[in-house]
Amino acid sequence: MDNSNVEMNQLLNYTLHLADTNLILAQRNGECCAYGPILEQDIAITNITLDLLGQARNFYQYAALITGNTATEDSLAYLRTEREYKNLLITEIPNIDWAQIVLRQFFYSVYQYEVFKHLQTGADTQLAAIAEKSIKETTYHVKWSSEWVIRLGDGTTESFEKINKALQNIWQYTGEFFIPADYEKNFIDYSTIKEKWISKIKIVLEEATLKVPENIFMQTGGKTGIHTEHMGFILSDMQYLQRTYPGAEW
Repeated sequence: MDNSNVEMNQLLNYTLHLADTNLILAQRNGECCAYGPILEQDIAITNITLDLLGQARNFYQYAALITGNTATEDSLAYLRTEREYKNLLITEIPNIDWAQIVLRQFFYSVYQYEVFKHLQTGADTQLAAIAEKSIKETTYHVKWSSEWVIRLGDGTTESFEKINKALQNIWQYTGEFFIPADYEKNFIDYSTIKEKWISKIKIVLEEATLKVPENIFMQTGGKTGIHTEHMGFILSDMQYLQRTYPGAEW
């Protein structure tokens, strides 16, 4: 394989990684629809879900172009196998309670914001354009989720216990953010992104009276197709219609 083909393959895999991560988190968040604690927040998490889905579509459409239109955004989203998905593991974990939902969103949104800022100045103009279009939405996601983390952490005894338990559950999935897969290395430098992410996270957790967990084993594998036991169930729900009725349209 010549260098140009290697570079295109890396670009395809990185674009799919961005698309897959948003899609799986959108699928998880979509499970919250009609189950939010109050109507206003039910609408808020649903709107965030739609933002993530829209961003995923932009990445899938670009990925389809990279393949030479041998795929479509729908086939990439719905007709790939579990090992072909490259999403971050944090997006797969179940919606145990509201604390886990908002903390997962906070960790990911801060990370995504820094990634988009980096991509805006990157060499690939299409990734830069998608990042520029998406970063305003992500700014709101950071604001909304961070406010909820603070509200729960600095709230009642019960709310503190729930958000602290979520912190202990979720922190183990954050290390994967900054471990680059081979296909990422030409597109992003995680050294500065990690510093900015940790700085923002610490500020919010401190205001929420929470402490960053220490000596936690970090889970990895999602970027290279090694997923949690939850991924198969997510795909069985998400892909059922397309696999049962191929090419179905509304």
